[in-house]
Amino acid sequence: MKNAPQHWVSLDSMMQESDEGRLFVDPGNATVRDMSDVRILSFRPDTVRQLYRGKLKADVLDLFHEPGLVTFMGKRWHAGRISRDSGYQYKLQNADLGILLLIKSFHANKETEGNHLKIELSPQFLHSYSEQEVQQRIDELAQGVLENWCHGGCAVHIAADVQGWEPPSDFEARLHCRSKKVRTYNGLDEWDIDSHAVRYGRGESFLFGAPNQTQLAVYNKTDEARAGDKLDYWRNVWNQSGEYDPEEAVYRIEIRYHHNVVNQFARATVDHETGELFDLTSYEGLYPHLTGLWGYGFRSFRYLARPGWFDPFWTILTRLRMPEHSDTVEYRRGYKSADGFSGKNIELLLGNFVSCCARWNLSKNKSWQALQDMPFFDMIREHYANKGKGERELRNHMRKLLEERWVRYGRAV
Repeated sequence: MKNAPQHWVSLDSMMQESDEGRLFVDPGNATVRDMSDVRILSFRPDTVRQLYRGKLKADVLDLFHEPGLVTFMGKRWHAGRISRDSGYQYKLQNADLGILLLIKSFHANKETEGNHLKIELSPQFLHSYSEQEVQQRIDELAQGVLENWCHGGCAVHIAADVQGWEPPSDFEARLHCRSKKVRTYNGLDEWDIDSHAVRYGRGESFLFGAPNQTQLAVYNKTDEARAGDKLDYWRNVWNQSGEYDPEEAVYRIEIRYHHNVVNQFARATVDHETGELFDLTSYEGLYPHLTGLWGYGFRSFRYLARPGWFDPFWTILTRLRMPEHSDTVEYRRGYKSADGFSGKNIELLLGNFVSCCARWNLSKNKSWQALQDMPFFDMIREHYANKGKGERELRNHMRKLLEERWVRYGRAV
């Protein structure tokens, strides 16, 4: 690339030049920056959207006569319609599996061949299997939806989660890219699953680029995970790094590739040894190239320390390498913690619980005993402990709510 920015020199603990070094020196003016506090907690594909082209099977649309639970390919799914903005008419979703099927393209007749299926995969699903196993499992689902199908393309998000760094106040000013589309969000206000839109706040989150091209997203992953009740899952992932500090915010740097961009790479990228083009239309075929796509993204979005020189933090990110295979998950049972989400559900549960106690004319003592008998009482107690209320305060709070319910609405008779 003509006039491409250069990297500072990185030195290790022995003051030897090394790609692993975290002491950076600007060769132009001898500025020194210590980046040893930066820890990479996770680096992996985060979201995959696999397209399939084919003809819809005759009976597949029968699943959507009424919204609700249906059985498909031996699993239970929630069937329903989906917003036209998605480009599809129907969806099958199983959040427990971490799979969403978008079915029947708005842009093709149901009797003709087209891109009638898109399968979206969550991080939990991707992290549980190798790329070969992922492809095999979703191809089996495609077989249940389409006749004469083929892979139509693959979109991917590649993400690094870090601690020891957060976007400085001049981050946007020092981030250079061709795209004119830049969004800056101030505080996490909303996480919209259907439209895949995130609204943030306090100047801590940025999105560069258009959705149908290449995008760079930088945001507070701790806040986003807590809002989506996924913080316990991600803490388990981050703990595997051995460097996670639960008292410190985790920031995510994410490169997002639309399937059209990936297809452009497929048409122009050649194996230097054989001269053959690469097949990047499937996740399995794309996975070996994720490290290369990650590096390309950081050449497209250039975070500079000064004109002509990358910021050392960007240098650390460009040197990350994807594992040779993704089946490196340590399996263990993960229990929800009370501080892993906003706590709104616990407040709602306690309010509804008090209403039921009043309906059944339970005394304050019996109501408290019933609350303690709940299988997730420890989580309720932990939630209030995090708010500075011990078990005695929790009991008094419940008794006050129950008494208020009696006074305002009366007891059951």
